[in-house]
Amino acid sequence: MTDTNTIETLSETRCFGGRVGFYRHHSDANDCDMQFAVFVPPQAEAGPVPVVTFLSGLTCTEENFMVKSGAQRYAAELGLMLVSPDTSPRGEGVPDDPGGDYDFGLAAGFYLNATEAPWSRHYHMYDYLLDELLPTVFAIFPGDRDRHGLTGHSMGGHGALTIGLRHPDIFRSLSAFAPICTTLQSPWGQKALGHYLGSDTSTWLRHDAAEVARNVADTSPWRRILVDQGLDDAFLAEQLKPELLEAACAESGLPLELRYHEGYDHGYYFISTFIEDHLKHHYATLTG
Repeated sequence: MTDTNTIETLSETRCFGGRVGFYRHHSDANDCDMQFAVFVPPQAEAGPVPVVTFLSGLTCTEENFMVKSGAQRYAAELGLMLVSPDTSPRGEGVPDDPGGDYDFGLAAGFYLNATEAPWSRHYHMYDYLLDELLPTVFAIFPGDRDRHGLTGHSMGGHGALTIGLRHPDIFRSLSAFAPICTTLQSPWGQKALGHYLGSDTSTWLRHDAAEVARNVADTSPWRRILVDQGLDDAFLAEQLKPELLEAACAESGLPLELRYHEGYDHGYYFISTFIEDHLKHHYATLTG
């Protein structure tokens, strides 16, 4: 956990009776400074509130979800705290995609711990999220760590599913928007995990949402997993492959609700349309 005295407040703004804040702290896991955002609802004045952490997708930062999703209105009504991390390490000396592509390196940390040089010095988003950011958030902000849900979009949906399913002791509710459901069969996943983890694909299995879902030993902690997918998503067939997640959940017995939506693409108009459903899903699970 980061020393709470070293957290730098970048900005705090009143929002729907609560507060949106952006913060910076040093990460030992990523060997760089990291930024994150938190929305604290007005109900937190009376005591700790349930929390939903949102993991963003490729090209995003901690800002995208807070600025574009419209989630604060519904979080304020429900009394949910929202947490939004950045998507990768950043800063001087942090390596990026050698070709400057958007799908690897900066803003593409894939929420795992890299084992291959030069990425292994900085790219430890898995440890950063679980061992540094979230303990720091719960030490500073009025969130209830026993009522904590996880969601995300695209690469962040992959992170939410793989991390959430592996840690039901930390996350009690789970959802995703247009997640990458397989890294083994997705060009985005193949490129990223090939660089971060190496060519031995057996090491990728813990970071493939369908494989994690297929091999869940105990499905009882999960009441319902909500996944929304737009049918006009340009990445649906090649990169996302939700049918593989659906088949894996059917095999293991995980209670998946996979909803397809005509006319919706991969962007934040899609997310903002269904964010109310997702927050109500988390609220009902976390408070039921």
